Amino acid sequence: MSSPSASVPSAAASQDPGVAENPAIVSACVIVIGNEILSGRTRDANLGFLAEQLTGIGVWLMEARVVPDIEAVIVETLNEVRHRFDYVFTTGGIGPTHDDITSASVAKAFGVPCTLHPEAHALLKAHYAEGQLNEARLRMAHTPEGATLIENPVSTAPGFQIGNVFVMAGIPSVMQAMFESLKPCLTGGTPVRSVTLAVSLPEGTIAQGLGAAQDRFADVEMGSYPYRTGDRFGVRIVLRSVDEVLLEAAVEAVSEMIRELGDEPTRE
Repeated sequence: MSSPSASVPSAAASQDPGVAENPAIVSACVIVIGNEILSGRTRDANLGFLAEQLTGIGVWLMEARVVPDIEAVIVETLNEVRHRFDYVFTTGGIGPTHDDITSASVAKAFGVPCTLHPEAHALLKAHYAEGQLNEARLRMAHTPEGATLIENPVSTAPGFQIGNVFVMAGIPSVMQAMFESLKPCLTGGTPVRSVTLAVSLPEGTIAQGLGAAQDRFADVEMGSYPYRTGDRFGVRIVLRSVDEVLLEAAVEAVSEMIRELGDEPTRE
């Protein structure tokens, strides 16, 4: 089986200003495709997995979109984000049914025909018993012309890569297996470091000081997330950056701000 051959464009060439200012960042976007997600009938389980896996290899997931099974929407979304981010990952819509239109939509976005991939065809022929590879199942062997395959060790029907776009199944177990197949081909930037501070203060109490800290450390992402444990309320402050020295300086500044407010932050 042909292997994905990821080619990472220079992050500095990205149209996204947040990426362009920091060439150490390799950026990514995930497009979740499927009416069943938007209707609430199916809960997405793929985004969290991808975010965690990408962070671990130094790829910063900067945006996620959920779009319906509508060709025009998929094409427009894909053509927007593939020029803004180093990597784009899609999940869903590559099965055998009439509403599985992702492959054809990706082909249209790239301006190439969607054709029967000979290697994918051979895989499905070997997988199905004689007479079982019907027209519907054969849809899963069609990819944009020029695409390379992403191995599917779970159910055989492959995903594919074209340019900086990686197209995977929506079923979580299959998507995860596909991602493990392509993961060695991805090139990350500087790993994203993260520190969490647990604070026993209301979010409104720390808001002004945290905002000032964010202004001071613009290259450190800061977020506050209220929590409740029994009758106790508090806030977890998460700080993230590719610059470890700057991150530690920001953590100390935020910690000192919390101490001035009468609490001692706990580093988790």
